[in-house]
Amino acid sequence: MEKLMIITSYFPPEIGAASNRIYHLANGLKDTYKVSVVTPLPNYPTGKIFLEYKGKIKSKSIDNGIEINRIWLYASKSKNKFLRLFAMLSYSISLVWFFIWNKIPNKVIVQSPPLLVAFTCMFFLRSKNRRLVLNVSDLWPSAGFELGALKKNFSYKVLKRIEHFNYKNANLVLGQSNEILTHIKTVTTQSELFLYRNYPDIVINNLTENDHKGERLKIVYAGLLGVAQGILKLCQNLNYDCIELHIYGSGAEENEIESFVNANKELPVYFYGRVSRKELHNELLRYDIAIIPLLNRIYGSVPSKIFEYAKLGLPMLYFGGGEGETIIQDNGLGWVAEAGNYSHLNTVIKSIDKAELNINTKKEIQSKAYKSFDYLAQINTLKKSL
Repeated sequence: MEKLMIITSYFPPEIGAASNRIYHLANGLKDTYKVSVVTPLPNYPTGKIFLEYKGKIKSKSIDNGIEINRIWLYASKSKNKFLRLFAMLSYSISLVWFFIWNKIPNKVIVQSPPLLVAFTCMFFLRSKNRRLVLNVSDLWPSAGFELGALKKNFSYKVLKRIEHFNYKNANLVLGQSNEILTHIKTVTTQSELFLYRNYPDIVINNLTENDHKGERLKIVYAGLLGVAQGILKLCQNLNYDCIELHIYGSGAEENEIESFVNANKELPVYFYGRVSRKELHNELLRYDIAIIPLLNRIYGSVPSKIFEYAKLGLPMLYFGGGEGETIIQDNGLGWVAEAGNYSHLNTVIKSIDKAELNINTKKEIQSKAYKSFDYLAQINTLKKSL
């Protein structure tokens, strides 16, 4: 069986869309390839090496038929940009060391961002006999600029050059949105392009009718509590006259959100912290709708929650603009509010009739998801491109 290596900065037991995306990719390819994964010792999103890996420099294991090589990095979630840079560089250095001492297969999939990690792989693994596949989930550094995390200075120009180098040296680029692929076409026509959505490999059959007692609409957010999602600002700007907000997750804003909830006990806002993915799926089925917010419209970004929630039969309220908004509308998966406009968001919420959120609505959404977001069909098509 031919070997294939996946190099990523995120992998389970870490949580979040990035680790889930790569896990499903690896799992989908293992029947055709002998798949190995190279990833840091688990540390995301806490910025600390997970307890069971503490004190280790590396770890090797087999999980569900996939060989997982975990290597050292300096873990940090500091807001200090130099510490963040050092954390990325430490992983890049570990990767170079790994490349020196291990035989690398002729097919390698590299996750981007982080740009510097992807650059390390594209630079050191270039070979006429090797097929390099770049899996692009966000358009950095432009996404960083749109989030306000980066300024268009000398460092930004360097990152743009790195970005272009990565695209030009990939044999195949997987983009999770049409906007990403459109952008890459402006940089290079050398690479083959493939639209690879983050479809989850899940089957949920236990849909039940929600308890519609009470007047309040039960809204849930689950996921990363980072700058891009803007959950703290969401908490501060919602009109709670007829809703409840339930929050699951962890990340940079976690402490501030918890402080907001504790300081505003009169508001129906509830914070549960981080739970396992399996437990989360069971929890999500209890709510009326899920909200998917982005603090700013980010070109190229399509939150993977859309596809996961659709397979759970969960109606969605999308508040982020861009291609994600189009997917919600075209597939009839819920409601859309104008990105960044909290007044419009509250108006849309007020227009939602809770009585219409019944078992038939859930089944209809789920049926569309299995038809339009087919994980196995996408994997099988990808195999032909690899």
